[in-house]
Amino acid sequence: MDNLDLAAVYVSDAQYNRKIVFDTSPQAIRLYLLYNHWGMQFLVYAFIVIDLALAIFEDPAVIPLPIWATTMIEIVCLSAFGFRLVHYAKVIPLERFWKDPKNICIIVIILLSLVDIIIYWLLKAIGLFAVRWSRVLRPLLLVNITEGRQLRRALRSIRNALPQILCVFLLFMFSVFMFSLLALKLFVKRGLTTTDGDAYFTSYLEIVFDLYVLVTTANSPDVMMPAYNSSVFFALFFFIYILINTYIFNSVFLAIVYNNYKKYLKQEVRQLVKVKRHKMVQAFELLQEKKGEETVVTQASWNQLVRLVQPDISNAHRELLWSVSDNSKKGCIGKGAFVQLPDLLNMQVTIEKAEQPPLQTLLPPLYLSIPSRLVCRMVRHRLFVYTYDLITLVNAVFICLDEENLLIANTEWVFLALYLLEILLKLYTFKPRTFFSRHKFWNWFDTIIVISPLIAMIINSVVKSEGYTSRQILDIVFILRIVRLIRVVDRIKRVGVIINTLIKMGPTMLTFGQLIVVVYYVFAMVGMELFKGKIHFFDVKSTHPDKAFCGNPLLKNSSFAKHNYCKNNFNNVISSFILLLELTVVNQWHVLASGFTAVTHVSARIFFVLFHIVIVIIIINIFIAFVLEAFFVEYTMEKSDLQSSLEKKIKELELGIKHDVRDDDMSSYEPTKEKPEFLFKIKSKRYKTLDGLMQKMFEADIGPEIFAEDEDGDADKS
Repeated sequence: MDNLDLAAVYVSDAQYNRKIVFDTSPQAIRLYLLYNHWGMQFLVYAFIVIDLALAIFEDPAVIPLPIWATTMIEIVCLSAFGFRLVHYAKVIPLERFWKDPKNICIIVIILLSLVDIIIYWLLKAIGLFAVRWSRVLRPLLLVNITEGRQLRRALRSIRNALPQILCVFLLFMFSVFMFSLLALKLFVKRGLTTTDGDAYFTSYLEIVFDLYVLVTTANSPDVMMPAYNSSVFFALFFFIYILINTYIFNSVFLAIVYNNYKKYLKQEVRQLVKVKRHKMVQAFELLQEKKGEETVVTQASWNQLVRLVQPDISNAHRELLWSVSDNSKKGCIGKGAFVQLPDLLNMQVTIEKAEQPPLQTLLPPLYLSIPSRLVCRMVRHRLFVYTYDLITLVNAVFICLDEENLLIANTEWVFLALYLLEILLKLYTFKPRTFFSRHKFWNWFDTIIVISPLIAMIINSVVKSEGYTSRQILDIVFILRIVRLIRVVDRIKRVGVIINTLIKMGPTMLTFGQLIVVVYYVFAMVGMELFKGKIHFFDVKSTHPDKAFCGNPLLKNSSFAKHNYCKNNFNNVISSFILLLELTVVNQWHVLASGFTAVTHVSARIFFVLFHIVIVIIIINIFIAFVLEAFFVEYTMEKSDLQSSLEKKIKELELGIKHDVRDDDMSSYEPTKEKPEFLFKIKSKRYKTLDGLMQKMFEADIGPEIFAEDEDGDADKS
């Protein structure tokens, strides 16, 4: 393996923020390239999904399968994880492999799962009760695979914030206990009753639970009403309690989480940038050449490197990136410019081949005529854009009107004709290849919305469906077209910031979505073992006598049964996830908890309170902290120096794609103007990865210096 190939691996690692310290022997590098291949990563996630999905087929099952079948599938999955781990061990130095906690964790999970399988089969064979306790460990595989670094980062943020959260939580619980004691003394001897006729605030532990629920606002104002009905002055007690525990303590929770999250996230990003720059320095040292007193990388070496790292990049794009790196046109670059290569490769650039529209090639006199040029100019003008925005808005109003009116019904055909005319005019003005290129979402969207009703109406006429009229088909499809108005709103600067922030939250939501799935899965497995079969759901048409109390006499006349919450149970993994989602929303969570408490024991409340603490107080606050920080960055964000340099170079070389006001990525091609072969534009300020967004968030704090890596650094502990 020569220096160029090894340098390409370093640059690829820097580009995708991989922190693995790998063995540099030729065989290890070949294995490392295979390890990072997208196909291998896809297989890992596929096996994780299959392993987690086994809960659908295991007792209590949605779709029951024989025990031997689910066991064999699980063994295959565990074997795949083991093979992936052995592959990883061949890639990195052995001493680093055994120092990495995530590798140890995967080994322990695999061994415990195999032990659990053996014990489960033995107990079943002799007819004893058996529990698959290792199922709660399955989502930890998602956390500890190499590709799960974002998820591990989120969990580390939670772990680092826990001491501070615990201190505040203890103060909060102390407040709840003190108010509960005060409530006991205030109301115990007054003989108050609830609307159900039960004694009000007589048991200390019941009061603690009710006041804890009140913090979540789920039982407000119900818990207050008996006292309030007795005396208006008792409302003051609840007002002070809510002010302190709901508003002050909840705000403090968010402040603590946000402060700690930002602090430790900044440290994570600094380490990320440190490793990234270190890898680029290693790549530079492999390719460096002496030019006088300077150490540089030549253009020839740089071009070969980029071809290896990103084989699909065009020559024109590569030359543009080089012109940004070698701004002084020396034919070589130093270390400072070289380390920017991963960021340049990660920038999303739209590349368009500068071709003439087909009609200009086939019929030049017609296309270059004065009427034709007027039509093209009209289509490119912002007034054309605003006109069709107005037409879309008027169309939305007409959809809301009475479709029985013949005049109103026929206007849909007018709107269809206008939309079809818009597409034809754009196809005439711009190149069809440009109009229907891969990244022109809105052009594809508009075309599908126009063509779909025509096809639907033809099918409707042929089959003579009585379900929908042609007018209704048009309405259903055109309602989707109104989505285009998002672009109108997006042009308002402050609203556009919000929309862009929401778009950029995609990777973040995916990461925290995985975190929530991990927590849901653990609680679902525990919940199914604790509560399965305790509550039953009967079909709406069922006349079973147990339907009124969810199949359990202990729920007779309970709020759980009266609200018909019978389907909210832990009888399979799907219903468990739905129930946990309802608990996350918080409303009525105490009623849901009361049902399971009634059919088991009062201590079952611990399960539901723990879930509320983990999801609502910790994880959701962590998510809010990240959203706040990302929003602040987006709200005040300016282009990075590198992005500005790239745009400046595109403008300097007159290679820029001009856009109409809608930013449809449509080239403003003037029929009489000569153009270069390729045109470029920075496609978006979005980030390909969450790492890229985080680096932007703390760009000012990181600094441009090149960091050296410690000999015993934790670069592989990602």
